Amino acid sequence: MVDFTPVNLITGFLGSGKTTLLQRLLADPALADTAVLINEFGEVGLDHHLLGHIDETVVLLATGCLCCTIRGELSTAIKDLHSKRERGVVPAFRRLVVESSGLADPFPILSTVQADPVLRHHFRLGNVITTVDAVNGLGRPEAIKQVAVADRLVLTKTDLAPDYEALIAELHLLNPDAPLLRAAEQPIAAAMLFDDGAHSPLRAFPAAVEAPHGAVQSFVLRFDGALDWTMFGVWLTMLLNRHGEKVLRVKGILNVEGSDTPVAVHGVQHLVHPPKHMEGWPGADRRSRLVFIVEGLEPSSIERSLAAFSGHPIARSGPAATAAE
Repeated sequence: MVDFTPVNLITGFLGSGKTTLLQRLLADPALADTAVLINEFGEVGLDHHLLGHIDETVVLLATGCLCCTIRGELSTAIKDLHSKRERGVVPAFRRLVVESSGLADPFPILSTVQADPVLRHHFRLGNVITTVDAVNGLGRPEAIKQVAVADRLVLTKTDLAPDYEALIAELHLLNPDAPLLRAAEQPIAAAMLFDDGAHSPLRAFPAAVEAPHGAVQSFVLRFDGALDWTMFGVWLTMLLNRHGEKVLRVKGILNVEGSDTPVAVHGVQHLVHPPKHMEGWPGADRRSRLVFIVEGLEPSSIERSLAAFSGHPIARSGPAATAAE
């Protein structure tokens, strides 16, 4: 069995505290078997962690973590790091963390891993960690998208913000499943953020409502009965091929025909993570459920489409939900 290395992404808008968070994490001994790809060493301030240079692009920290600069394309940087690991030039690492620029759309970064034929045989997608500035909030479309695709949200600068409860409510509406951590109020360990296994399935299924940013909406689809996996795969592929840029995120668990345990699914725009067979249901409710975060796409059209393909009545909670639910 191939042991794929998870690629975790730290993203967030300009000035939201990505670099400060990374500085804190680099001192964590739990990152001893981790490689970190960043744009520039100098911006992170590694002097007090530095053990020595391996070459012009890689340094080894006192904690055992590798720090590497991204020069050129991300795929080239990851391949170079993988080659050095294979040749024994750098210590073995079992986790990769990438810090993106503040203006970066997360999707092209995530798609790099699965689009490159070399990388997808050695790496897989891990968690997306998004930092959010409690002082400035979510004023830009890029910041909203970064929040929507996150597996973990880290709220920063809460010690400088007089009131940020409204922002927390926004974050829960935009991404109801992502755990929210407060960097200024609690210690944040690497284990709380990074993915060492497959993507964690949904732990809760809130009744999502319209998010406060124009055309961005979140909603939940639930339905009874076992689902034909092949049919669902065809439906999801068609949906994302046609509307992938508008489906910021889809995540859920499915009751699949022929399986005693649920199957977890997770997608970001056109990108679908490999499904995972879970060990068991998180509760007594055995209905399939999918959480969608969409931009400029009518939830009722997704509901009708899935109902037509699956043959199951669909219950939708969220904006403009039908009375039948």
